[in-house]
Amino acid sequence: IVHCRVGKKSFGAEKLAENVRTLLGALTKAKPSTAKGVYMRSITLSTTMGPGIRIDPASVEQQEA
Repeated sequence: IVHCRVGKKSFGAEKLAENVRTLLGALTKAKPSTAKGVYMRSITLSTTMGPGIRIDPASVEQQEA
């Protein structure tokens, strides 16, 4: 489980999206070569106290390729 801050309220949408892509790319690269199966089972983005928004992990993998 990874909890990470990717931006502030003052960031624009493009900057937040770039930070999220960078974080997910770093997590994907950190996958051990011996790890088998699904590496990211779920992704949820939220504000500090807001409800989470689920992101499809398969869509993230497609964008990185």
